[in-house]
Amino acid sequence: VFPSLAKAQASVANEVYQELDQPSIFLFCPTEYCSSLCSPSPSQSCYLLTIGQELLPEIGVIWTGPKVVSQELSAELLEEVEGVLRRRPVIWDNLYANDYDCRRVFLGPYTGRAPGLVPRLCGLLLNPNCELQANFIPLHTMGSWFRSELGSCAHPDHKGTCHSA
Repeated sequence: VFPSLAKAQASVANEVYQELDQPSIFLFCPTEYCSSLCSPSPSQSCYLLTIGQELLPEIGVIWTGPKVVSQELSAELLEEVEGVLRRRPVIWDNLYANDYDCRRVFLGPYTGRAPGLVPRLCGLLLNPNCELQANFIPLHTMGSWFRSELGSCAHPDHKGTCHSA
C-alpha cells in the first residue's frame, strides 16, 4: 500500500495523532533515530527526508545523536537534523542508560553536551541508570547544565515552547 517504510510510519503516526485529538505532546521515534543508523548521513537519508516531509509538523521527533549512546552532542548535528526533519528534535539522551548492560553503572556528571544546544531542541529526555541512587549526579549536573543554557540563551523566540521549522 505504501511506497516506503517512512511513508507508512508517517501515515500511521499522523492518523493516530489525529484520532487522539491532536495532543499537545505526541512523540515519534523514527527507525533512523541516530546518525549511525542513517544511510549515508542524516541530511542524505531518504527515510528521514520522507519523515520530515510527511509527518505532521506538530508531532515531535526523537533523536539520540551520533549514536544510540552518544558521548557528545553538537549544535551542528542538531542543525542538520532539524533541517531534514523540518522541526527541532527531542533528544533521547542515553548517556547514562544501562538497561542494555546492568553490570555497568555510569556515575559521572552530565558532560559532552555543547553550549548552545537548547535553542536547537524541542525537548530533552534523559534515559537514566536502572539503579535509582546512581542517578543523583547525572540528574543534578544535567539540571545545572540546563539552567546555565537557559541563562545564556540568546534565541529570540525561546520561551520553552517548540516551533516547527
